[in-house]
Amino acid sequence: MRDVGKILWDRKGITPVLSNVLLMMIAVGAMSITITATYVITGNLRETMGERLVVEDVWFTNGKIAMHLLNVGKIRIKIVSVYVNYTSQSFTPLELDVSGHGWLNVTQSWVSNSAYYINIVTTRGTKVADYYRSPT
Repeated sequence: MRDVGKILWDRKGITPVLSNVLLMMIAVGAMSITITATYVITGNLRETMGERLVVEDVWFTNGKIAMHLLNVGKIRIKIVSVYVNYTSQSFTPLELDVSGHGWLNVTQSWVSNSAYYINIVTTRGTKVADYYRSPT
C-alpha cells in the first residue's frame, strides 16, 4: 500500500505528459482554424473563378455600341455595370445562363476611327476589358 501512495505522489512524470497534451491541443486547435479559413476562402474563390465571360463581337451603330457576349463559365452571370473610357454608361440589363449568349447594348455616341476602352463588370466583380476601334 505504501508503494502505491509513493507512485501517486511522485510528480516527476506528470509535467512532461501535461506539456505534451497541451501542445497537442494547441496544434489541433490551430489546424481546425486553418482548415475552416481555407474552406471559406476557396469557396468564394471557386465561385469567382467559375465565372468566365467572352466578348465575341463589338458593333458600333447609330448612337450605341453593341457587344455580343458568351458565358463560358460554370455559373450564371449578371452584368451590373459597363464603362466606356472609364465613364459609367447606361445599358440594357443582361443575364447569361451557362453557355448562354446575348447582346449587350450600351448607349454611347462614338467618333469614327477612334479607340474605346470598354470594361464590363459582373455581380461577383469579374471584369472583362479591352480596347476596341470604331470603324472608319
